[in-house]
Amino acid sequence: MRLELTGRNVVITPALRQILNRRLSKIDRLLNDSAVSAQVVLTREKYRHLTDIAVHARGDHMLTGQGSATTWPLSMKQAAERIEQQAQRVKEKWQSRKRRGPARPAVEPGVPSAAADSVEALPRVVRVRHIARPMNVEAAAARLDASGDPFIVFRNDASGRTAVLVKRKDGSLGLIEPGA
Repeated sequence: MRLELTGRNVVITPALRQILNRRLSKIDRLLNDSAVSAQVVLTREKYRHLTDIAVHARGDHMLTGQGSATTWPLSMKQAAERIEQQAQRVKEKWQSRKRRGPARPAVEPGVPSAAADSVEALPRVVRVRHIARPMNVEAAAARLDASGDPFIVFRNDASGRTAVLVKRKDGSLGLIEPGA
């Protein structure tokens, strides 16, 4: 970030510059290094120390803050805190725009589209109820082969638990039973 420092009725000492750099580095970190430049005017009027800070961030954002106190550190702190509040609001706007994705068109069931195939699209959950009839694994396998379904839910006669028999891609059948 480029810094332009002006002193009116003030001699800019290295200590003042260090305090100011520390305050502005915090603002620069808050904006993720998006601050382009900062103009700081330090003015002394009798017992008042005035600090005017204007920070230019990307996207034509101008953040301004004024501080008035009896000492330079307090004056700079007031001005920097006002700018930090503004920077926080700007950063939240930037983040909310990033979160908002492109509008997704309505997808008809059974019609493949590019949005449905993308990684970002969440799968649609359809609730289906199956009646778990009591039968053994061999009877469930015969019923699965007879139907065109990819799976069958049944109550296993041997264990008395609900189980799922699934057709696998390699042609074999997979048996899913809950553990104890």
